[in-house]
Amino acid sequence: MTASQRRWLILPVGLAGLLAGAWLGWRVLAPAVFEPAPTSLAAGTLLPQRRMLTPFTLTDTTGAPFTEASLQGRWTLLGFGYTSCPDVCPLLLASFRDIRRRLAERQLDGDLRFMFVSVDPERDDIGRLKDYVGYFDPGFVGATGPHPELQRLTRQLGVIYQRAPEAGSALGYLVDHTATLLLIDPEGRLTALFSAPHDAAAMAADIGGLLAGRR
Repeated sequence: MTASQRRWLILPVGLAGLLAGAWLGWRVLAPAVFEPAPTSLAAGTLLPQRRMLTPFTLTDTTGAPFTEASLQGRWTLLGFGYTSCPDVCPLLLASFRDIRRRLAERQLDGDLRFMFVSVDPERDDIGRLKDYVGYFDPGFVGATGPHPELQRLTRQLGVIYQRAPEAGSALGYLVDHTATLLLIDPEGRLTALFSAPHDAAAMAADIGGLLAGRR
């Protein structure tokens, strides 16, 4: 046995416990010390008080129920639109893809779910919605449901949508809708809002800071 080993064997029990406690404390507190959660955002609005969501029931693109409980356990970036949308929604999902790529560079992409909710259930069945979000990224999830259930979700989030007749269009109508993206925390609480136009680089920095601060 070396002299160094003998010295460790005769350390007082109290000192050994103190050192062990200090090490464990550093392991637990280090993420909060070195990566504190931001108190403001560059690209969005951080709510001063996070809001729990009230019950709703939709269906996601795996065929499973999508409810307020589905939003717990993981961060979720939530957007609204429809698959026939000519401009806003493709840009929204392209922003999702860019944000995910940037978070992957920090190994944070697995902490965030990307959810696209269709507010046009008459045309967007689950199969069509799955193909649409999957075109942008196979990991993206879609959801939809009847209007009463959609409105249970949209109204509490301040999201508005309505049909807009489009004369002479093969589509028959468009859907005007809020383009704001909403960030839900792992407890299922509305945490931050990101208004259009979306700056994917700035949003990824904001969201990455929030995710890293909670890991």
